[in-house]
Amino acid sequence: MTKMMKGRVSRIGSYAIASSIKDGHHQQPCITCTTFNILAPIYKRLSHEDPDCRESDHRAYWLARNHMILDCLLAERSSIICLQEFWVGNEELVNIYEKRLGDAGYINFKLGRTNNRGDGLLTAVHKDYFRVLNYQELHFHDCGDRVAQLLHVELACPISQFQNNDIRQEMLIVNTHLLFPHDSSLCIVRLHQVYKILQYVESYQKEKKLNPMPIILCGDWNGSKRGHVYKFLRSQGFVSSYDTAHHYTDADAQKWVSHRNHRGNICGVDFIWLLNPNSYRKLLKTSWSEAVFGMFKYLLRRASLTESDAFAFLKADNPGDYITYSGFCEALRQLNLTGHCHGLSLEETKDLWVQADIDGNGILDYKGFQRIWNPTDGGNDIWDVGSNGIQDQAIGFSIKNAVLFPPEAEKGTWPEDYSLSDHARLTVVFSPVRMPCSQMIT
Repeated sequence: MTKMMKGRVSRIGSYAIASSIKDGHHQQPCITCTTFNILAPIYKRLSHEDPDCRESDHRAYWLARNHMILDCLLAERSSIICLQEFWVGNEELVNIYEKRLGDAGYINFKLGRTNNRGDGLLTAVHKDYFRVLNYQELHFHDCGDRVAQLLHVELACPISQFQNNDIRQEMLIVNTHLLFPHDSSLCIVRLHQVYKILQYVESYQKEKKLNPMPIILCGDWNGSKRGHVYKFLRSQGFVSSYDTAHHYTDADAQKWVSHRNHRGNICGVDFIWLLNPNSYRKLLKTSWSEAVFGMFKYLLRRASLTESDAFAFLKADNPGDYITYSGFCEALRQLNLTGHCHGLSLEETKDLWVQADIDGNGILDYKGFQRIWNPTDGGNDIWDVGSNGIQDQAIGFSIKNAVLFPPEAEKGTWPEDYSLSDHARLTVVFSPVRMPCSQMIT
């Protein structure tokens, strides 16, 4: 097993590095980014017969596996490493990662989940590639005790093609691990977590008065391309780096996998999202409302309700041919989107109603209902390219390549002999490019 894994490590490591520095016959400065849920020993089951038997109780097992994980990461030598389910509660393991990554030239940041869950995040950036300008921690304070990390970095070695101008060579990196959707009531929690991340990033950019710059979101998103989180991020202009590199569309939901979960299901849940500074995207609040309405519609259709049935459901016993705010609230409660501590707040519910009742008359007729049932892609962009034909320039990234390991994951299968984690490792190669800089609408 060890010999076979080392052979694979060697091939994938060499491949990623070769891809990152060569473009035909020319040297091309590139940045590589790896995201990997390394399966914390406190969660790794060693026996199907005894679910309480965990790897954390057997030091030799977790020590050997994590040294092998580090061998993989150091062989690949990515510029950015984002790990999830990092066992922050074990001082020996933490010291091993900090020592080996530190000796290899990485600057490390770790963050445990709240309420002493035992695991958390580790983000490492290589000092040959980046200078860290700021580091922030985001605590969701929700039922999953989830967290996120934000790094604001600057390229350590300015790209030569940008040296003769005032282009800031900076970027934002986020690492996170969303809640697993154990039941449908948690779907709104996961959507909330992404909303909080995007709100935090947006407020950080405004507070620091930053111009648009590349944003990379890494992690285990615990949801596939069919889910509401995926659609929400796409509506904000983010692209899935792996899908872009392989020319997959949003509809190509089963081309690849990255996780075999505790139920034995395989799915693609690990993403490295990229938002370039020239991307157009909707106002965040508008995207959020549309995402919730999308979940609303999904739940009604899952109950086999047609458009007219759904309107009747929201209208309830109201004698008029319209929906009232109270009927709207009751429908949200029945769909389990409100009425519990993890659901929508009263303020969020009111905001949704305002988005639906655009004429502000306090009711929603059938035509108004159709707007939220079949939304059109309006132009509510938060970014706008400069006026008068004069455009500022910014650094962005083109996606050169993306690789999953083990390689079987790229074909949508999961090898039985893979035991490094229950997740695949995803590495993406980015090439800096100059592009028009969009401006935030104030």
